[in-house]
Amino acid sequence: MNEDDTRAVLSINDTGGGISDNLIDRIFEPFFTTKEVGEGTGLGLSIIYGIIQDVEGDIKAGNVEGGTRFMVSLPIYQ
Repeated sequence: MNEDDTRAVLSINDTGGGISDNLIDRIFEPFFTTKEVGEGTGLGLSIIYGIIQDVEGDIKAGNVEGGTRFMVSLPIYQ
C-alpha cells in the first residue's frame, strides 16, 4: 500500500505464530475459519473486509516474524 497525504495507514501485528501460507489468501472469505466446528462462524474478517471496502479502503494480511500483520489503508476525507 502506498502512503500519501490522502490516506491513513494502520498496521497491526500479532504474535500468534502466523497463518499458513495455503490459508492466508482465504481469510477474508465469508464462512472461512480455522477454528473447530462450533467455535466460530468465519464471518469476522469478511465483515471487516466489506466495511473497509465500502469506504474505499483496503486491508491486506501477511506473515511477519512470529505472527501476522494486517495493513489497513483508508481514505482521509476532508
